[in-house]
Amino acid sequence: MAKDQKAKAKAEQAKGKAKEAMGQAVGNESKTARGKGEQSKGDMRQAKEKAKDAFKH
Repeated sequence: MAKDQKAKAKAEQAKGKAKEAMGQAVGNESKTARGKGEQSKGDMRQAKEKAKDAFKH
């Protein structure tokens, strides 16, 4: 389960980064902001999974 969540976090970060870059390329501030938000969500998910791993060991 943890590997699945880590993969989701990485995918969310990548998707957010792509969306942010696309927004910057076309000058769409809304898309850029949504991309940054998705990246942050992925970062939080990844941090949560790392914390879980730390307590398992």
